[in-house]
Amino acid sequence: MKINLSPEWQTVLADELEKPYFKDLLLSLEDECSNHICYPPIDLIFSAFNHCSFNDVKVVVIGQDPYHGEGEANGLSFSVNDNVKIPPSLRNIFKEINADFDSIFMPTSGNLEKWADQGVLLLNASLTVRKDTANSHKHLKWNLFTDAVIQAISDKKENVVFLLWGSFAQKKGQKIDRLKHYVLESGHPSPMSANQGKWFGNKHFSKTNEFLKSKGIKEIEWF
Repeated sequence: MKINLSPEWQTVLADELEKPYFKDLLLSLEDECSNHICYPPIDLIFSAFNHCSFNDVKVVVIGQDPYHGEGEANGLSFSVNDNVKIPPSLRNIFKEINADFDSIFMPTSGNLEKWADQGVLLLNASLTVRKDTANSHKHLKWNLFTDAVIQAISDKKENVVFLLWGSFAQKKGQKIDRLKHYVLESGHPSPMSANQGKWFGNKHFSKTNEFLKSKGIKEIEWF
């Protein structure tokens, strides 16, 4: 299976792409896609990278795996294609943005390409999933690849904001160099976590922009 990954990212991750586990991953994924319906479509698997170059990364949002319903996943964590019902977690993200900026903002689309194009790397721990089966590609070892992505950003860049929502993302972000980067943690925006008071009020979006501004970096237009 040929990977649709931008040349810049291929250079940054060159060593990782040559490792045996990654080559095995691609073979296993090819087999999965031949025998099952998988998401996102093959040409969108690396969308997070192709919308947000390594040089442009300002913010990293870590999700778990793509949405597994038909037509939902577009390769960006928490994001769905246009004309797809906005999922509950993303709706809560939008609600927090509203409260954070004291705005009235509820988009009709959950497509977050606008964020990605501004330097927000919307990274899932697993980049693919089998239809209707959450976390079904965990065994493909995508986690090794995405750990390497996080490590490369931590090691080779400075002043990146990492948004770690929920225990899964926080565990995955344990090795981020917090002396070089700004790490914000809170509960997950899923209804269960949000309704327990672990999400709303975190003000991660304004805090992100305040940090970026303090470093002379252009802020993110969240809405």
